[in-house]
Amino acid sequence: MAGSVVRYGVGDTVTLRLPVGELLVQAWTLLRVTATPALLMAIPIGALVSVQVGGLVNQLGATSMVGAASGFGVLRQGAPMAAGFLMGGVAAAAIASDLGARQIREELDALRAMGIDPVRRLVVPRVLALLLIAPLLCFAIIASAVTAAYLIAVGLNDVTPGSFWMSFGTFARTVDLWAAVAKTVVFAAIVGIVSSLRGIEARRGPRGVADAVNSAVVLNVVCIVIANVSITAALTMFVPMEIS
Repeated sequence: MAGSVVRYGVGDTVTLRLPVGELLVQAWTLLRVTATPALLMAIPIGALVSVQVGGLVNQLGATSMVGAASGFGVLRQGAPMAAGFLMGGVAAAAIASDLGARQIREELDALRAMGIDPVRRLVVPRVLALLLIAPLLCFAIIASAVTAAYLIAVGLNDVTPGSFWMSFGTFARTVDLWAAVAKTVVFAAIVGIVSSLRGIEARRGPRGVADAVNSAVVLNVVCIVIANVSITAALTMFVPMEIS
């Protein structure tokens, strides 16, 4: 399915046969169900980093390093993982349930009977929609998490705003931002392929749709964790952390 999505996605885009309307509808639908949870997930992530690190650096007398820890934790791990798990839960459930319901109603068989490939007509727009909204979710989570970390660091840990942003800018680099976005895009591709595949393979009526949704969510989480470890190891090897 991944090969078919790449082939149809690239080919239809080049030949201007891509269903842009369906793509935009799916992007808006997925963004609508994931945007608010993304912001709500980001706040405790930033707060957790600030509280945990703040207590440690206070004991060491290095409160100015809270901003650096926030930048490192949120940009490198917190934001992409939060976005990935969010897409792997909410977006995956939406995609798998939709395609699974179409499968048990034999809509996909009807498309095949008319000579229309369901992957080309239904899967490709959903995968591309996820790839389109993934950077938006990543940026939203970064902004919300860093803001929460800043407010807690300044309000509770008595960190001065200048020292917070100075240490944040010292350790957080542009390459870390782009790496976070790249991770999120990879997670979006995984979620789109896995969720679509499980939905199309749904069987045995409504129970089969529920099983497909559960399977999609579990597989997405496992694949995202494995992909994150692999990408992080590659980044650490080729782009080691350094002070800007």
